[in-house]
Amino acid sequence: MKAIRRFSVRPVLPEPLRPLSELARNLRWSWHPETRELFQTLDPEGWRAAGGDPLRLLGAVPAARLTALADDRRFRRRLAAAADDLHDYLTGARWYQEQPPGLPAAVAYFSPEFGITAALPQYSGGLGILAGDHLKSASDLGVPLIGVGLLYRHGYFRQSLSREGWQQEHYPLLDPNELPLSLLREADGAPAVISLALPGGRSLRAHVWKAEVGRVPLLLLDSDVEENAPGERDVTDRLYGGGSEHRLLQEMLLGIGGVRAVRAYCRLTGHPAPEVFHTNEGHAGFLGLERIRELSAGGLDFDAALESVRAGAVFTTHTPVPAGIDRFDRELVARHFADGAELPGIDVERVLRLGAEDYPGGDPALFNMAVMGLRLAQRANGVSTLHGEVSRRMFAGLWPGFDDTEVPITSITNGVHAPTWVAPEVFRLGARRIGVARAEDALTLGGSERWDSVADISDADVWELRRTLREQLVDEVRERLRASWRERGAGTAELGWIDGVLDPDVLTIGFARRVPSYKRLTLMLRDRERLTRLLLDPERPIQIVVAGKAHPADDGGKRLVQELVRFADDPRVRHRVVFLPDYGMAMAQKLYPGCDVWLNNPLRPLEACGTSGMKAALNGCLNLSVLDGWWDEWYEPDFGWAIPTADGSGTDEERRDDLEAAALYDLLETRVAPRFYDRGPDGLPGRWIEMVRGTLGSLGPKVLAGRMVREYVERLYGPAAEAQRALTPDAARELAAWKARVRAAWPAVAVDHVEAAADGPLDGTAELGSTVTLRVTVTLGDLDPSDVEVQALAGRVDAADRLTGAAAVPLKPAGTTALDGRRLYEGPLTFDRTGPFGYTVRILPSHRLLADGAEMGLVAVPAEASGEAAGVLMR
Repeated sequence: MKAIRRFSVRPVLPEPLRPLSELARNLRWSWHPETRELFQTLDPEGWRAAGGDPLRLLGAVPAARLTALADDRRFRRRLAAAADDLHDYLTGARWYQEQPPGLPAAVAYFSPEFGITAALPQYSGGLGILAGDHLKSASDLGVPLIGVGLLYRHGYFRQSLSREGWQQEHYPLLDPNELPLSLLREADGAPAVISLALPGGRSLRAHVWKAEVGRVPLLLLDSDVEENAPGERDVTDRLYGGGSEHRLLQEMLLGIGGVRAVRAYCRLTGHPAPEVFHTNEGHAGFLGLERIRELSAGGLDFDAALESVRAGAVFTTHTPVPAGIDRFDRELVARHFADGAELPGIDVERVLRLGAEDYPGGDPALFNMAVMGLRLAQRANGVSTLHGEVSRRMFAGLWPGFDDTEVPITSITNGVHAPTWVAPEVFRLGARRIGVARAEDALTLGGSERWDSVADISDADVWELRRTLREQLVDEVRERLRASWRERGAGTAELGWIDGVLDPDVLTIGFARRVPSYKRLTLMLRDRERLTRLLLDPERPIQIVVAGKAHPADDGGKRLVQELVRFADDPRVRHRVVFLPDYGMAMAQKLYPGCDVWLNNPLRPLEACGTSGMKAALNGCLNLSVLDGWWDEWYEPDFGWAIPTADGSGTDEERRDDLEAAALYDLLETRVAPRFYDRGPDGLPGRWIEMVRGTLGSLGPKVLAGRMVREYVERLYGPAAEAQRALTPDAARELAAWKARVRAAWPAVAVDHVEAAADGPLDGTAELGSTVTLRVTVTLGDLDPSDVEVQALAGRVDAADRLTGAAAVPLKPAGTTALDGRRLYEGPLTFDRTGPFGYTVRILPSHRLLADGAEMGLVAVPAEASGEAAGVLMR
């Protein structure tokens, strides 16, 4: 029989054990080994049954056991030490508090998903794990972040397999009262309510749940409240579920409702109001509209409010392909922002213009969330150096007239939260060398000097560690594989073979990803006979552990999963290759450390960053990857292998996959396996161990989320806060009026004539170090010289006379305005490099409050006949 109502009954802890509740509710336990070990001692079997979730454990520990622990002085001392340590962590000064003044008082960080711990399943893949690592590292560094997301009552989905190997999805109901969350309440105890207006007089209401991620509060909006109609209650049902309108409502609640949740949280707790708003991918882009509404209600017009909002906004794109961006029907968006719906007082046409694809190749019928995010943020970035380049090309249409290299999208390469992903055994080995405090600093702050001590660890210790981790993975795989086969309908008598699956002394390769087509889950199956020979090689065998989820609506991805599963079911190879369903954080924390090699073979350059290989590297696992994402910028042959890419324009997809699969097999057969199995006189693979050291020593300090968050603070959050403070209401009005005036006048701005004067003749060659004086005549129309900057651009030229690596040199006004309104600018240009060299000139808008000369997307360049030939050959 089904219960008609459900309650969550919490245990009553004896007074001496009350600190356990605070320790369980602050998610720092998820990356703090001492706290986890404390909970494990309560009931080791119960800890395992609870999946390492302290709240579930406390709900299951017998009262008699709690009473006994309350009388145990040794346990009480450990508990007091853990509680004191958490208090010091939450209140003490950290890296951020030691920085010079001027950093933001608070930063609001919005993301559609957050992967903090398996005990709070609100993530689907890399974007959510990255967001979770961002919050945890911000906490470790003392950055005053407020996380904002949605609480999905069914999470993403749990994955199992049918007998035929087809992915099946399950959506267990999550009760917030059984999660490490607390409800945000008003002073009178009533739940804080966030409300959005919907078409037809309807309302979308949400409660706000708070997770404590160390020092960082994470606010999650939940629409499953009694005040909502059934359709509105289901808005936060599933992560990335539903049709277009469902997704639009989720993103309105995340962005608009999220800002309102932040305001309510700061009002109720006294937390400083954010000066910077960081939008992690376009899903939360509507937050900028809510901030415009707030400022408009305070007296600013739309244009001035837009400038103020842009100044304090940071937008991060994680998407390397247009198909990965949320785009909505323009009329659907218009209906939700028209009169009587959300954001009253704001012209819906202004809203639609922000997301319009009004550039060559765009679709005027669609509203683009990433385009809106870029237009609402003065600062934007991709998540690796290569992804920054891809993003600049992808969004170049928003800045016409500028080279891709000048599109104002920078890059900050992702990192991973080492305390979450480094195996305890790895940490303990490092702590024995440099002490616990220095080892913790190495994982949170980085710094090569803290990682150099890896060189002092003996070969024997490194190899013993690697075998221990591999052995743990083998045990984990067998347990999960047995559970999977039982779900597939197998009986115990059929499963004796699982006891022989994998071997702790065999080279182990890991591959675990989401399963979109570009990640190429099945590239390894391209030549099955050759792969089988590698798996079964009598002297140098390999074994492969694979995991991954396909989106529920992606039948193509599901077919890839089934293809891999069917291969792994083959009795010839099933002891050497396994597919583990339901990939998530708990599995990943065993998988990364236990593998010797981490495989990644996406289609270049479609991997924005690819942080799984970073997590593996922090545990001494070597990377074998296509040069994409982070591996493209940090790969060195000393600590990994690069899979060659066949990305020439004349190579079709089938041929490309054949070539790259063959390259993968060659690397495994001739480079990777020999390096692993070749042993010295001491029985150890010395060259392999050196590569492990190279991975830890060279990549360790780079792949940290602590390094990433410090870069966000120094390069984006700090400058955004300064820009936000500079945009007082009067300054915002001034900037908006200036931009309007410049845009109106720009059609008349022109470069009329360019000439170069030198001491000797310019006959197509010049000496290195020689200088010419450029004289440029321009027309500014209704603009003043103070409104523009006239620049010379000089650098190498290719065969088509295109400048590459050009440097900008400002030119200065010379003389007075001519009778026809023309103005003369001049300045020296030095030939500072040899080879084909060229120059051009241009005019850009210039204002003290612009973050970048390309910000407005306006530029004037010479017409074909306006000056001398630009190319000058140097010898």
